[in-house]
Amino acid sequence: MTMNAGWYLRRLSRMGPAEVGGRVADAVRRRRWRSALPDAPAVTGARFTAVLPEGTLAGVAPDATKRLVAEADRLMEGRVEYFGVLRDDLVDPDWWYDPKTGRRAPWGYAFDVPYRDEDAAGDIKQIWELSRHQYLTVLAAAYALTGEERYAERVAAHLRSWWSANAPLRGAHWISGIELGIRLLSWVWIRRLLDGWAGVGALFESNPVALNQIWHHQRWLAAFPSRGSSANNHIIAEAAGQAAAACAFGWFPESARWRGDALRSLDRQLRANTFGSGLNRELATEYHGLVLELGLAAVAEADAAGVAVPASTRLVLLRMSDALAAVVDNRLRPPRQGDADDGHGLVLDGAGTGRWGSLLATGEAAFGRLDWWPTVTGTDVRTPLLAALIKPARLSVTRPAERPAHFADAGLTILRGPEEIWCRCDGGPHGFLSIAAHAHADALSLEVRHDGVDVLADPGTYCYHGQPAWRQYFRSTLGHNTLRLDGADQSVSGGPFLWTRHAVSRVLVADASGTEGGTARWCAEHDGYEQSTHRRQVELTAASRELRVVDEVHGPRRDVHLAFHLGPEIVAELTELADSRARLTWTRDGEQRSAVLELPEQLDWQAHRGESDPPLGWYSAGFGRKEPATTLIGTGHSEGAQGFTTVLRFQS
Repeated sequence: MTMNAGWYLRRLSRMGPAEVGGRVADAVRRRRWRSALPDAPAVTGARFTAVLPEGTLAGVAPDATKRLVAEADRLMEGRVEYFGVLRDDLVDPDWWYDPKTGRRAPWGYAFDVPYRDEDAAGDIKQIWELSRHQYLTVLAAAYALTGEERYAERVAAHLRSWWSANAPLRGAHWISGIELGIRLLSWVWIRRLLDGWAGVGALFESNPVALNQIWHHQRWLAAFPSRGSSANNHIIAEAAGQAAAACAFGWFPESARWRGDALRSLDRQLRANTFGSGLNRELATEYHGLVLELGLAAVAEADAAGVAVPASTRLVLLRMSDALAAVVDNRLRPPRQGDADDGHGLVLDGAGTGRWGSLLATGEAAFGRLDWWPTVTGTDVRTPLLAALIKPARLSVTRPAERPAHFADAGLTILRGPEEIWCRCDGGPHGFLSIAAHAHADALSLEVRHDGVDVLADPGTYCYHGQPAWRQYFRSTLGHNTLRLDGADQSVSGGPFLWTRHAVSRVLVADASGTEGGTARWCAEHDGYEQSTHRRQVELTAASRELRVVDEVHGPRRDVHLAFHLGPEIVAELTELADSRARLTWTRDGEQRSAVLELPEQLDWQAHRGESDPPLGWYSAGFGRKEPATTLIGTGHSEGAQGFTTVLRFQS
């Protein structure tokens, strides 16, 4: 996907003067760096002291070790899957190869690489993901836990290969700061986990090539921070990686300055990126997880190095941990809100380890759990290792005495009912900063689960670059459980990561008191359509296990499309769809469950599943993956303030 002149003008319109000035300075610096690449300063006598405390590895649960080693053995065989694409070339990888398209990113000065053009460079996320070196942290952890040198030797061979093939400022891996930041964090942990291996000093602190790479990564990050309207999760990753490297690899004349600047930036940006309630301002749940992982990892490095961390940094991470504990369902799944690209900050675990349970376990170890926190029964490798580095800190903060259900600043409300009914209601801001890069046009949308199964599902994200029709669908209004007017999205898109007009929502009622047998209520409205207001009321009645949704359109007569997306595990009996009714069944733990969905009779209903032209009826469980799922679309007209009533009734 290439960007035309219109996109650049729209993008420029979302920047303020300071951001424009900063980007001009960046452009001048890039031009100057093209012909002036300095050598890293000479380093002698470097020592790595940020090792794990004695006995830490003994605290890793055996089942977590077993999963990790199984994953490491798959990697040793050369097999890995990224974003739905299987690779079997990991024994000796091509660092610029995209297995999805079969293309290789071009060589040359980094800032000349056309990384947004899939025809020229391939799918850049496929190329970048391997070079985050998070698979190498898994191999390094396998060495630490087993002592088998074959894992360490593979890690060393791949690092030397990467360093040789990716000289500073050459090629696709020197374009994006988030990639450099996460890669540095991986290198810190690789060095730590290989500490018992005889060859680790020659790989890192005694290796001029490694020192040159580490120095140039940090020089890059100090020079090109994400700015202004782009200062979202990317700048968190940049600051976290810079802080981690400057703490653990503090071998350079600039290390103290880089460390101080990075920790100040991390503190400032964590506060800017997080609501007071603890939810991430991008309103994209996976980025909440990414930012929390990065923040905890950076604090661990500072604590290991004996470097002071602002109390406000820990307070934000504490609030984020409490917020995550508050919003997950009974299976520890958080909302599927906004963009998601399967990004992780630090990977030390094998497949089958629950990401969100792992994060809650780390939060508990770092800050302590509250009585209302859900119980985490799974185990992981990362938590005991991070917890061994993070120092206890006395924080002056009042934490929630009861589980929060309504996050007013984020406009997110969780309604809970019997038999583990979980409903997310969205009445918050469209997204973060002027471009709202990771937002979807999903105002007033719902997610409904029963015992962790998606019944009314958020379809997900699927892709970013290269497939504009699919990108448009998965972030569209029609792609969510909400109402569309006149065939238009509620917010106006100016590009795949750019919104030029943001719908404004406001919550009118948020009463989640129905969990003890009463009726929980939520009501909100938004102004995304000129001359019309969409208002939605939701009631969850515990006694009848019934969710009632009433949609009203206040304004002139408009064409209406009301969408309900069923989860992929839901089997829909549609013989009664002409009578505005669908019977839903699914299986959970060998037990069949069912519900009846009664739809507004004023609308004509059709079922869609797995359609491609245009896309409709899909569910994306993860980035790069999609599967058919049933979507029910009701078509008609709004008539004054007449309401469209939908009832989802769970069967006993």
